[in-house]
Amino acid sequence: MKKWVKEKIEKLPGSPGVYIFKNKDGEIIYIGKAGKLKKRVKSYFLSSADPKAKRMIEDVAGIDYRVTETVIEALILEAKLIKKHEPFYNIKQKDDKSFLYVVITDEKYPRVILKRGREKREGRSVFGPFVSSSAIRQALRILRKIFPYNTHTEKQLKRMKRPCFYHQIGLCPGACVGDLDKKEYMEDIRNIERFFKGKKKEVLKSLEKRMKKASDKKEFEKAQKLKKQIDSVNHIYDTALITPPELEGEKIRIEGYDVSNLGGKLAAGSMVVFEGDRPLKSGYKKFKIKTVKKTDDTGMLREVLERRFEKSWELPDLVLIDGGKGQVNVAEEVLSEKGFEIPVVGLAKGEKRNKNEIIGEKPSFLKKKTLVKVRDEAHRFAVKYHKKLRKKSFLN
Repeated sequence: MKKWVKEKIEKLPGSPGVYIFKNKDGEIIYIGKAGKLKKRVKSYFLSSADPKAKRMIEDVAGIDYRVTETVIEALILEAKLIKKHEPFYNIKQKDDKSFLYVVITDEKYPRVILKRGREKREGRSVFGPFVSSSAIRQALRILRKIFPYNTHTEKQLKRMKRPCFYHQIGLCPGACVGDLDKKEYMEDIRNIERFFKGKKKEVLKSLEKRMKKASDKKEFEKAQKLKKQIDSVNHIYDTALITPPELEGEKIRIEGYDVSNLGGKLAAGSMVVFEGDRPLKSGYKKFKIKTVKKTDDTGMLREVLERRFEKSWELPDLVLIDGGKGQVNVAEEVLSEKGFEIPVVGLAKGEKRNKNEIIGEKPSFLKKKTLVKVRDEAHRFAVKYHKKLRKKSFLN
């Protein structure tokens, strides 16, 4: 480790923040976030550092940093600085189409959603790009607990007749059943926007002002709710956002689905999870079909997806279906009904089951062979469970 690097690292704080690497010309070449600045920056210059990181480190001639109170604020600052400076190594590791953006829609009850760089990004406000999909998803989960927000389109809201899953667990403000104060909701939306602009002090000022007003009017329940929001903003628990960056690119999370049955009997559904092109077997789930009693693959798939997306499991970046247009349509309908905007891709084998036709738009950064690998694994897992059910039925 060079002497100037060692001296610089020793002066770095152990608090959250953003680190900035510069080249000999003073140009910013890489920006990253950290839960502990000193520890994270030091890791780049150790002999055990990632080989690809080492290539970048050879160009580093200067180190700067910005301290933040929390990791979530570091994440937001990282995105702002990447957008402003477009550092070479940040852009090199990930093309703009694969970055994630937070979009707050311009609707009666604005939604807070994530969109990829390749997707149309219009709304009352857009924030990003965010390098780590897992970190920004976790950040939104944290913020949603403080400021519950709507994820249903205006079209969906018109046909909803009962509280959604997220309203039942306190993460949806009640737009699904018209049970919310529009003025209060819009102030929460503005506070989310303030947070993404790095204006936490303004968020607290807004909440404190509303709490005092509610207290003066003897609206003690509302005042207590606002006090809870203030405490939550002041004590954000965000250690889960600390994930080491992967300079070769963020691993996209894919969920693959298939169903297996024999004449509609003993039907089984499967869900497999991949991170990039590697299976994450701890995330696999199997479903025994309960509501469909005849040969109806799309109906069975609908049941599997409805049951899966009622769970609070980690959300995927892509849903892959073993099937054609009919199955893809069902998947898109279920996701829409549940208020999720997740891209769906189908992989059809054709009438002779001798080809792999992609239904939908394949993300440019994903290889077709990865989709085939996920599809084949979902099929294998579904068939395995179906055979287990048949064996159990035969023995009984």
